Amino acid sequence: MNACPLEFISLAQRLADAARPVVRTYFRTPIAVDTKADDSPVTIADREVEAAMRAILDVEYPGHGILGEEQGQRDCDAEWVWVLDPIDGTAAFITGKPSFGTLIALAHRGRPVLGIIDQAFTDERWLGVAGQPTTLNGQPVSVRACPDLAHARAFTTAPELFDDATRPGWDRIAARVRGVRYGCDCYAYALVATGFVDLVVEAGLKPYDYSALVPVVEGAGGLMTDWQGQPLTIWSEGRVVAAGDARSHAEALAVLAG
Repeated sequence: MNACPLEFISLAQRLADAARPVVRTYFRTPIAVDTKADDSPVTIADREVEAAMRAILDVEYPGHGILGEEQGQRDCDAEWVWVLDPIDGTAAFITGKPSFGTLIALAHRGRPVLGIIDQAFTDERWLGVAGQPTTLNGQPVSVRACPDLAHARAFTTAPELFDDATRPGWDRIAARVRGVRYGCDCYAYALVATGFVDLVVEAGLKPYDYSALVPVVEGAGGLMTDWQGQPLTIWSEGRVVAAGDARSHAEALAVLAG
């Protein structure tokens, strides 16, 4: 895999910088909430954050593809594709819970090679770049050791997000781990990378939900794959497993397989 050019890393930081003032303007303020076709919430903050980032990309790299949650996709077969989730965790955002984040990824031939998880309210920014250590506000972070599921602290966003095909797998995981917590969206993966959480298992995600998370988790020494253990791309089906320890990751895959 080619190294991510330095100018792209700088650009990703500027995209996150552009998102922050919009997020801070609307967080914990009374704003209208609309419901999208998939029954998920969306606000003016989601739309304005994505618009601010896309405006920069349109000027600086019009030849790059863009895949965004709110404004759709463009040229996703391009060599370089930016994958944007302006507010991952809108349900948390509208209820005043600071576990949402702005997700910015850059995929090279479909594989995420750069990812940012930006939490504007708590002033935290995780940066993952393929081949480099993940940082939190410029300081390296790392996962923690967890020898097996019996010792693992696990997260998923919400159990009702699993369908009939995937819920049994999650139920088996939940029965094996030391503890389960819910409702952190992208922030759970940031906590894996920072050594506070051991495992995240989810299904039904879209590329803008998971692409930025992959370089962050992997650059901190963790693993993030689909449920078959295959690398995630922007074309993956959206069943993901993130773990800080290879042993827990392998056991989780086996449990999910039944």
